[in-house]
Amino acid sequence: MFRSTPARSSTIRTVAPLALGGLFLGSGLLHFLSPKPFEAIMPRSLPAPRAWVYGSGAAELVCGAGLLTRRRWAGPASAALLLAVWPANVRMALDSGSGRLPSAADHPVVAWGRVPLQIPLIWAALQARRSTDEK
Repeated sequence: MFRSTPARSSTIRTVAPLALGGLFLGSGLLHFLSPKPFEAIMPRSLPAPRAWVYGSGAAELVCGAGLLTRRRWAGPASAALLLAVWPANVRMALDSGSGRLPSAADHPVVAWGRVPLQIPLIWAALQARRSTDEK
């Protein structure tokens, strides 16, 4: 059975925001290199979906860099960003199986799986803390 030890817990809390930072950098780049899949999951009520895709991509790049360099603002900003993009994940889940989404995201299990995935991602963002001896 899996038992959490203080050392294991500390390692997870250290690695989680770094992993999220890398995920944000990769996803942020994809927003610029291939924006159409992201436009497909934008809530329909938002005007100018391409601008929102680029804006969220830029925010992911900034947050990713902040998480990787352990900036004080990066954890809360990343958690806020994950909350802000949650409606797009819900839109993707609601549209899954309709043929409106890119094929990889059009499967309901994949689409609905992303919705609760935001919770551990937010937890990972909030683990980004600078030690008291860092400036």
